[in-house]
Amino acid sequence: MALSIVFMGTPQFAVPTLEALAEDDRFDVKAVVTQPDRPFGRKRQLKASPVKKTAEKLGLRIMQPEKISGSDEMAAIINMAPDFIVTAAFGQFLPTKLLEATKYGAVNAHASLLPKYRGGAPVHYAIMNGDDKTGVSLMYMVKKMDAGDVLDVVEVPIEATDNVGTMFEKLGQAAVRLVTENLEKIVSGERQGTPQDPEQVTFSPNITREQQRVHFDQETAQQLDWHIRGLYPTHPAHATTAGDKGQSIKFVQVTPLDEKTDAKPGVITFKSKKALHVAAADGSQLSVDKLQPAGKGVMDITAFLNGAGQHLAVGDAWIAVGEANA
Repeated sequence: MALSIVFMGTPQFAVPTLEALAEDDRFDVKAVVTQPDRPFGRKRQLKASPVKKTAEKLGLRIMQPEKISGSDEMAAIINMAPDFIVTAAFGQFLPTKLLEATKYGAVNAHASLLPKYRGGAPVHYAIMNGDDKTGVSLMYMVKKMDAGDVLDVVEVPIEATDNVGTMFEKLGQAAVRLVTENLEKIVSGERQGTPQDPEQVTFSPNITREQQRVHFDQETAQQLDWHIRGLYPTHPAHATTAGDKGQSIKFVQVTPLDEKTDAKPGVITFKSKKALHVAAADGSQLSVDKLQPAGKGVMDITAFLNGAGQHLAVGDAWIAVGEANA
């Protein structure tokens, strides 16, 4: 008999797992719980979450409580008494009463190698900190954030070209294997949870606006590369161009260079028709490969230098630093 499941998730990361559960005869997805539609874009039009859009295509029952605790939706789930609640980046805490309403437990696919990076932005911090790998952990849910016993993990390498977007794609597929291969093992008793080591716990709180600012005088080229890749495309990193008419520039892709420079951070050290190098902290420098000027779309450096950046010259303080970039 198929295991009955209530699935909870919101972003694209959760979509592959929902699709896999819905298409697998071993599982019966009774309902999908996701965040309410939110205003999006300049026109502030309501936008459904990726999980809701997927659930609609699959013809599944959808619940969107503003707050799950004490809601009619919570009461309905408790009445269902599902075998499992499966969550993947749902975005809300689940009350103990709801966690205990399942036959075999509530499990969560969390995008980190727990106990490292508990919290809302584990993929961002893994890249920003220069980690060479991350992964997905399947754990029992408890009321404390990401603190339940870990059932299984999948490690995923972080390549030098990865950003948050590419890592979410990889981790979303890893979560599929982790969930679909373990639910029956939990039922049979073959898979047991292991407590997390409290001394190894680190946290990854949601990204702040200040973290989106890059400071060429405070970070080396390598650190800037990690910083930029660790925020794109969900929270693009940006800095302000120097001069009286400073403009915000969002950074999409940069490459750290081996050559050192005596130039001050933020100063252009090399320019051609297809390349722009900028000094960073500790004598390092980087190549700006892709960016997005304020009010413009993403462009490669060649397009930028043929347009808005054609006036730039070696020695110009292109990126403001210090107080001007704070």
